[in-house]
Parts: sequence; C-alpha cells; structure tokens
Amino acid sequence: MRLEIHTVGVVGCGTMGSGICEVCARGGFDVVFAEASPEAVAAGHERISRSVERAVARGKLDRGGADAVLARIRSTTELEGLAGCDVVFEAVPEHLDIKKSVFSRLDGILERDAILATNTSSLPVIDMAVATQRPDRVLGFHFFNPAQVMPLVELVYTVATEQSVIDSARVFAQRLGKTPVPCRDRAGFIANLLLFPYLNSAVRMLDQGFASREDIDAAMQLGAGHPMGPLALLDLIGLDSAYEICEALWRQFRDTQDAPPALLKQYVVAGYLGRKTGRGFYRYEAPESPKTVDAVPDFTGVATSDVRRVGVVGASPLALAIAETVAASGAEVLLHAPGEELRSGAEGVTATDDVAALAEVDLALEAVAGGSDRVHEVFRELDRSIKPDAILATTTSFEPVVDLAAATDRPDRVVGLHFLHPAARTKVVEVVHTVATSPEVEKRATAWVRSLGRRPVRCRDRAGFVVNFLLFPYLNDAIRMHEQGYSTPADIDTAMKLGCGHPVGPFELMDEIGLDVTLDVLDLLHDEFRERRYAPAPLLEHMVRAGYLGRRTGRGFYDHT
Repeated sequence: MRLEIHTVGVVGCGTMGSGICEVCARGGFDVVFAEASPEAVAAGHERISRSVERAVARGKLDRGGADAVLARIRSTTELEGLAGCDVVFEAVPEHLDIKKSVFSRLDGILERDAILATNTSSLPVIDMAVATQRPDRVLGFHFFNPAQVMPLVELVYTVATEQSVIDSARVFAQRLGKTPVPCRDRAGFIANLLLFPYLNSAVRMLDQGFASREDIDAAMQLGAGHPMGPLALLDLIGLDSAYEICEALWRQFRDTQDAPPALLKQYVVAGYLGRKTGRGFYRYEAPESPKTVDAVPDFTGVATSDVRRVGVVGASPLALAIAETVAASGAEVLLHAPGEELRSGAEGVTATDDVAALAEVDLALEAVAGGSDRVHEVFRELDRSIKPDAILATTTSFEPVVDLAAATDRPDRVVGLHFLHPAARTKVVEVVHTVATSPEVEKRATAWVRSLGRRPVRCRDRAGFVVNFLLFPYLNDAIRMHEQGYSTPADIDTAMKLGCGHPVGPFELMDEIGLDVTLDVLDLLHDEFRERRYAPAPLLEHMVRAGYLGRRTGRGFYDHT
C-alpha cells in the first residue's frame, strides 16, 4: 500500500541537506531537519534563508511564497524530534559507518511504515538497509546538487525494497517537480557510474601531459556540448567528494578505471578540494567563488594567420563544410576531389580536378572518405604536389597522424586538424602534433584554427585524441549498463541529460553518430590501449551486424521509422 507523505525529516543541513529541506518545503511539505548542535541548526537555517532570498531576487519566488517556504521548515538537535515524519532523508557525510548509525537510531524512533531514504551518491543502499529492522522500507533517493535546481532524482531500490515504497517515492518525487529514474542498488547508480570513469580519464590525461587543463575542458565543453569541462566539473563537485565516489566504485567493481587517479589523491591530501577551498585543478578568486584567476585565456577569433591559400581534398560533406568555413574567414580555397564532380556555391571556393592546382597552397587539408589506404594515397600525392614549406594536414578522427607523416618526405610539416561534427557549427578543432611535427608548424596550424573563429585544442598524437578518447568509452559503458539489464536506454539518457546537463543522452548520441562509427572508434581505442573498458560491448557488435545503425537506417537503440 502506497504511503501518503505529509511531513519530511532531514538529517544534516549542510549543502545537500539544506537543499533537500528547501525543495521539499517548496513542494508544500512540512519539514523538520536535525543537526548536531544549536550552532549547526542556526547555520542550516541561514543557509536555507540565503538560498530562498536568492530565488526571490531572481524572480523564482515571490515574497509571500518565500515566507511560506521558510515557515514550513522547523529544526531540532535530537533525532527524536523526527518521530512524526513519514519519510526521513539522511544527508550526512559520505561515510558508511556514520550513515548506518543514523539509520539504526532512526529505526527505533520512526513509525513502522515510515520510509528511510539515503541521499548517498555512491555507497551501497543495502548496507544501510540492513542496519535497520525495516530493510523493506529503505531506498536511495539521490538528489543532484543543487537539489533546488537539478530536475533529476535517482530512485535506488535494493533486493529488499517493497514495490509500494518505490511507488510512494516516485509520486513524492513528482510532487517535488522532479523526474524520478529508477535503478538497482549498485555503486554510482546511473549518472555517477557513467560520469566518474570519464572524469578519471580526464585527470589521467592531464597528469600524463597529453593536453592542458584548459584544452581538455574546452574540448568537451565545445566539442561534446557538455555544460562544463571535466576538470572544472570536478572542482565544482569537490575533489574530496569525487575521491570518495571513486573509492566506492573501485571497492565494488575492482576496475582500475574506477580507482581514484594518483593526481586526484595528491590534490585531496594537499587540501586543494576545488571551488569550496578556492583551489583545485584551477585557482579561484575566493572559496566558493566560480571565478578562476589562473586559467589561460582563450584567444579564439583574434589571431592572425599567414595561411592565405588553402587546399581541401575530398568530396565528403566534411570536406565541403570545411571549405566553406575557411572561405568565410577570407582565405582562398581550392577544393579538389579526383574523379568527383564538385560544386560549391560558397564565395571564395574554387573546385578543381587537377591536384597540380594546389601547388602554391600554404596548407593542404585531407578530408577524403574511404579507408586507410585511400588516405595514405592522397597524402603521398599531396606531398609530391604542394610547395616544400606548405603544411600538410589530415582531418582524421582515428588514423594515427604519425603513420600519415611517415608516408611523406616532410614528416615535420604534418599535423592533424580534427574538425568535430558538424564542422560548420562546432567551435573546436583538435590540433594534433606527432613526435616529428615541428613546433613552428604546430604554432602556425594553431593560429590558423583561431583565425577561423574556432577554439584550437592542442594534443599529442594518440588514438581518439581528446574528445573521442573521453567520449566513446563513456558510450560503451552506457551500452554495458543496458546490456546487463540495469536500466533502459531512455532512463539512462534521462539521467545523463537531467543529472549531468548533457545536451543528449548516450544512446541518443550513438543513434545520431551511427552505431557502426561507434564500433569503429571503440575498436581503434581497444587496439591501441588493450584495456577491457574499450572493448566494444557485445550488444553493440550484434546491433551493427543486424544493420541497426541508428537514425540513418531507421533503427538503432531507438526506433526512428
């Protein structure tokens, strides 16, 4: 039987606890929070009041509504003060022993049909449930920070949780204006289980000197549409909290990709915990300030370039989009594709079927469709045809740039320029240097990218570069999550959009990219790094064999007919 919830209890009134109090009071519920001391109670009320006043200042609440919210919230310094609550949330520090102790004490205080809920973001809910005599009425109710704003709630049920409790929690979440996503009890649930291996990879990428923190963050923000880059996001989450979540994932799954990276541990030990301490991967103006003081500024769109004539080789949509983008910057563009009839209506683009016409270009850019053999053939032909001091570039997203450089007599003048899809709109280009690329060529290529109004992301030559290296293992993890029956594509997509602010969910994105392309990139990553996480999920391989490639074939993880 579904429980009617009228009064809500919250244990702990820190950042998350105060947010839960506020969102429940805004939903029309009476709220009682418990804190350890009168001073902590006063700080909790002050934290809630500040948040409510900000909502008034921003027009989210009127004065009468704000006063009503605050009037619904009471406090106590004793857990016994929560005795009449229908549901109690614990929002104490992320340590299992503390949470189990709270649940054990509440079990003896609350009515038998009251629900006990944990806001843990990573710890096993069952471990808290068995600390009570009512494991059937215990579940995870994971609000995202800030609870007042974030629309997602993960409803985490254990093997003991009654269906009526899940139903009651779902209705309650909806009354708060939240979107509930049910999931089984497993470390990280949905969002964090997909998010943190990705964040860990970004930290390791920085630690290995593969790319700068600004370039890593810009790549994922501008190239993948994420609201924040991974390192800035870790600073916002709190590096200590991130460390504890990674530890919880490692304890459950024993996968090295889940374990906290050494660099993350060093920051935590040093007390550099992110925005809340004023220093994490970035330095901030003050504790709790979002304003960085040491980030290297981006000069996109203001750089001048000595590249005046550009040759683009290929008849693919990518080649045409790049040619028109370059022409719009004021450069002269020669578009060449052997054996293809090319027409471009863009002013400044001249189509030619003679590679000799590219002899005097300052930069020749390969953007051909086809396999590795075709790309190598084009590179060798361009090497013979263009002037000795010209830059030779590839737009490949998967071919090792050094392999192409080795096919020429000018390996020091070869660079990767990866325009992410869609090239006409995406504001980032990965500038990939090999061990042979001269610093002067890399600087010229970087300046040219800036002259297009694009943000260059400098990185070493390694499979996946930055964006695909971070993005595709995350997509693979999502498939495995679905494959194991943990959740549905629709719920996983909802969790990542509403919980992490991603513009599209992983399954929506794969249907758009193409499941065959996803498989190819994962095969490439696995071939280079030989790690389990990069091995394509069997479900992905089976769907590709069946011809379910995504939107362009009418069926992928979703039906597009």
